[in-house]
Amino acid sequence: MISPPEMHDNLRTAIVAPMATGSHPAPFRIAVRLVGKDGLILLDQIRAIDKIRLVKRAGTLNLETLSLVLETLGEVFAK
Repeated sequence: MISPPEMHDNLRTAIVAPMATGSHPAPFRIAVRLVGKDGLILLDQIRAIDKIRLVKRAGTLNLETLSLVLETLGEVFAK
């Protein structure tokens, strides 16, 4: 989930970005290693989904990666 707690704690939806292991790198895709897999967070494919669709948590991003995700989103949407 990339939505802030103030949002997903009070709504039935959450904003998510998928992680893929076979995608091509791009400036708006963040390299990450999560649960033993290398992949990319696809910020070009963010979406809002109903939280009941969230079956299991794949892992948690470290603070450095989360900061990079938020910084990149700011750059993408500021243009």
